[in-house]
Amino acid sequence: MVPEYTNNSGKKVEKPVGAFGLFLLSVVIGVIASFGAVFFRALIGFFHNILFLGRLSFVYDANVHTPPSIWGPLVILVPVAGAAGVTFLVKNFAPETKGHGVPEVMHGIYYEKGFIRPVVVIIKAFASALSIGSGASIGREGPIIQIGAALGSSLARIFALPAWQRITIIAAGAGGGIAATFNTPLGGVLFAVEILLHEVSVRTLVPVAISTATATYLGRIFFGAHPSFVIPSFEQPFFKLTDPVVLLSYVGLGVIMGVASAAYIRSIYGFEDLFERRIPGGAYFRHMFGMLLSGLIMYLLFITTGHYYIEGVGYATVQEILTGTLAQVPFLLLLFCLKLLATSLALGSGASGGVFSPALFMGATLGAAYGDVLHNFFPGLDISPPAFAVAGMAGLVGGATGAAIASIIMIMEMTYDYSVVIPLTITVALSYGVRSLLSKESIYTMKLARRGHYLPGALHSNVHRLKRSRDIMEVHFAIVPAALTLTEFASSVDGHGTSRWYILEDGASIAGVTTRDSGLAALVESGGTRLLREAVNTVYVIVGDDVTLTDVLARLENENAAVALVVREVGPATVANVTGVIDKEMIADAMGASFEFFSDYR
Repeated sequence: MVPEYTNNSGKKVEKPVGAFGLFLLSVVIGVIASFGAVFFRALIGFFHNILFLGRLSFVYDANVHTPPSIWGPLVILVPVAGAAGVTFLVKNFAPETKGHGVPEVMHGIYYEKGFIRPVVVIIKAFASALSIGSGASIGREGPIIQIGAALGSSLARIFALPAWQRITIIAAGAGGGIAATFNTPLGGVLFAVEILLHEVSVRTLVPVAISTATATYLGRIFFGAHPSFVIPSFEQPFFKLTDPVVLLSYVGLGVIMGVASAAYIRSIYGFEDLFERRIPGGAYFRHMFGMLLSGLIMYLLFITTGHYYIEGVGYATVQEILTGTLAQVPFLLLLFCLKLLATSLALGSGASGGVFSPALFMGATLGAAYGDVLHNFFPGLDISPPAFAVAGMAGLVGGATGAAIASIIMIMEMTYDYSVVIPLTITVALSYGVRSLLSKESIYTMKLARRGHYLPGALHSNVHRLKRSRDIMEVHFAIVPAALTLTEFASSVDGHGTSRWYILEDGASIAGVTTRDSGLAALVESGGTRLLREAVNTVYVIVGDDVTLTDVLARLENENAAVALVVREVGPATVANVTGVIDKEMIADAMGASFEFFSDYR
């Protein structure tokens, strides 16, 4: 059998591992990502307990409100101290760890061929843990995605994997981190599919699923098998679909969440511009000033309500809403506004953390407020405000991040209630659609678009992979002795008709390949006595006749070759076995024919 690809350039190329090797790497990255999630959450607990409570402990339950700080009013300065440490880490060691992390992973995939610096693992873990632990209103999903992705990239580099396997392992690491952190194995897979993977196929999806399953299993050993939010009321499902009017009410919720998602995106980047362009001073002053304002909001809430509410991930507030203990509409709307402001201050001024948890918080507050209003105006309807809070969480996450399907599944997994699927689907679909009308870019892609780095808006079927090398190859070529002089070659050209490509033969072996124009140009430049094989010898690769066009093009790019010689699948790579010639122009023409499936041009 002829290898699918061979080359004569001597250049070292990356080699893919086999199916079993990729399986093992998927398990390994799942294990590493789960331990990364455990370490990261413990680190958050460490900083939170030290900075707020003055005690040494790694235990931290984000679903329970933080007790009153031992520092009293000076707790306002806790986020400021955290900001100083975060700025030092980000500024001096890894600037890409600033912000919510996911855009940097996407940039690494699409613009750096899956290369992410290993230092990101440590700096992101400490910077984000310090940000969250000191009270910044941000989430832990962005950091664990960036940490898992950096771990995956490092593992892929050790084994010198090609780009597609490298990106697959990155997505597996990120998905595994999410799955372990939130106990959402399906959500981890779908997030990787919607946000990170450049291709959805068996070869990419299976490794991600293996990694998330492994990470979830280990995460449950450390964090428990319970859902992220325990809702006793869900023993009697909230979502009773006997009344279609109730179902239609989720249409209104979806529209509201779409508007809120767009506002969330614009607020984050609006505050980023505000701090960079209007606030004087360097990175330290800007971030410390932003977190001072956050500290003031946090403390004012504490002295008026008894809880800090907007500090950290905010899951305690979400838990209260879902259990029905927090249901006052004015206060819910106030919390929504303050959380939006605090998150914008944190990320806009330079914090290191995610946008997922704040979206859950804001979706829950706004959804519950909407549900309470409906319940008060239409008491005859079977309206449950916590049900609208759950749908609101999915709606705002799906609308803001663009991970619509992942948000539906993750909220289902985080609440353990399958009856949410229809209301969630309606809410998320409308939220995503409305947000797309108001803001084309998601909260992730907006950051890259502002740099002029655009990402694919959709995953397309690989229609061009339907064609194989034998379908587009040029079968009219000539075989000439490699020992011909350039003058002899010029004399023989007319005898070969319209052939453009010439294969140089040395006995039975292939000595090179050239074109009519290259040979004649060499005659003018070098004189007629020079041998053809010395004057012109285009770099080429040899491929089988059943190879996809994308794989042919990849080999041409990797070997910096201009042409591929197509040989029969069975038999040696000899002149007699060559059946055709392919160059990049032929591949471009074949791929261009498939664009009509996706183009809006008429």
